[in-house]
Order: sequence, then C-alpha cells, then structure tokens
Amino acid sequence: MAQPPALDVLGLGESSVDHVNLLPTAPLARGTASKLRISSAFDAAGGQIASMLAACSGLGLRSGYLGPLGSDDNGRLIRNELERRGVDLSNVLVRDAPARFAIILVDESTGERTVLWHRDPGLDIRDGEIDPAVLTARILHVDDVDEQAAIWTARAATARGVTVTSDLDRVTERTNELVASVSIPIFAEHVPPTLTGERDPERALRKLRKQHAGLLCVTLGTAGSMALDGDRLIHVPAFKVHAVDTTGAGDVFRAGFVYALLAGWPTLDVLKFANAAAAVSCTRLGAMGSAPMLAEVEQMLAGEFVAT
Repeated sequence: MAQPPALDVLGLGESSVDHVNLLPTAPLARGTASKLRISSAFDAAGGQIASMLAACSGLGLRSGYLGPLGSDDNGRLIRNELERRGVDLSNVLVRDAPARFAIILVDESTGERTVLWHRDPGLDIRDGEIDPAVLTARILHVDDVDEQAAIWTARAATARGVTVTSDLDRVTERTNELVASVSIPIFAEHVPPTLTGERDPERALRKLRKQHAGLLCVTLGTAGSMALDGDRLIHVPAFKVHAVDTTGAGDVFRAGFVYALLAGWPTLDVLKFANAAAAVSCTRLGAMGSAPMLAEVEQMLAGEFVAT
C-alpha cells in the first residue's frame, strides 16, 4: 500500500469554538455606555493552532493536527471543519473533556477584538503521550498554552531534525524554556518587552539574541512585523486594509511565514508574504474562516487584492 505523502507542517496546541459577537464599538471604551447591543453573532471553529493549520492548507501545504481535541459537540464541530479544510487528523489526540471555547467581541468600527476564553484542564497532554515517531513533518508548530507538552514535543522534534516554529503569546516562568526549545520563536508584540524589559522591539530582539541564536520574529499589529536574522534587523510594514475582524490574523501570519520559510525565501520575503496573508485575513470575519487562498495572498502582494 502506498504511504501518504509526508506532512509539511504538524501543529500541537489550541483548537476552539468561537462565539463571535459584533459590537458597534469596543466594550468599556471611554465615553461609551456600560451596555452594548450585539449587532450580530455567530459560532465558528478557531483556536490559534487549528486556524494556523487551516490557513496552511489554504496555501497548499500538507498540514496535520496533533491536538488536543475535545470529545464534546464543540470538539466534533472543530474536527469536521479541519477535515473539510484538508487538515490531516490521523494522529490527533482526543481528550475526554469539553473543547476549549472563546467569546470574541469584535469592534465593528475598527475590527479589533477582545477574547474571553475557557479551557478545561482535561485537555492537557500527559508526558510521553505523543509518540516521537509521528514527528516527521518538515515543520512542527506549537503554542504556549500547554507549555509542558509544547516543550517536550519541540525537543523531541528537534532531535529528529525537524524545524520548530512557535506562537508565543504570554509570559510565564517557563517561557524562556519554551523559547529555547524551538528553532524559530515567533512572538506576539507584547512578549519580547515583557521578557527583556526593553520596550523598543529592536532592542528587545537583540537582547533575546543573547539566549537564542536562531531567527527571531515578532508580529507588530498595524506596524507589520520584524525579524532578527543573525545581526541583521528586518522590518516590513503592514499592508493597509480596511479591517473587519483581526481575529486569527496572527495565526494566518504564522501560516504565511511557514509557507515562505519552506519555500526557501529570504527573510525579507518571508515577512512580506506573511504580512500579506495576515492582511487578507483582516478583511473577513472569524478565525479559521478568514484563512486566505494562495492566489489571494499573491494578489495582496501585487496590490491587486479586492476584499469581498
């Protein structure tokens, strides 16, 4: 029997069902009422790793999800959506626990969102539960929610010669350990200043260089993205779009980053492509649902993208 093709990217970390609420303005914004009417609402699959993998599939990469996946109706909704988008689930870990869920509040005037989430501890992965033999993808992508599982799996993947990228969105007592475990840390904007005490992103990345020799990257929201490649700092501005919903933009950025990285492009072009992918996602509602196709990212790069 013919073996299935090896995966380009395998993801370990969060999936979610998002309860999205569109609001006329940001909740608790200065000068607004304490009560806001919801303009519209919908439920959709999301979560940073699941959304990133869906975006990878949309770009033409072979992607797979390790989990964890809840065993309830929400978990089945996420599974169905990932399967529909072509994400391989042959090695997924299903936990006897409810899936993670998030309440997302989207400011219709700016597209910015507030995320309130809940995750059952039963979704945690036990030490040694992941067989290192499944870590055969070209890239392993992890987040920082279940840090112990991420660190162990990243180390096991690295030992097998697999490049490990990350979604680092918070700072804990184990963040430095997780950073050291991955090949290419990709930080959310607020993380490097918190880790280093340096508010300037360049100074923060250069301070992090002292503990990590690899490519370092940070997303900067409307300011684009920045990377430290050796001693060379590269900053790429964001594409200007009318943002409808920024939910999932960071996940799509990482998918674009991985796509361009696997293509062997220079770091400057990696950031440009990832920024373009994130920009397309901001013109649509939802996390997983905002994932662009390759042709759309190419249109954004060429200045030809038209939001629909």
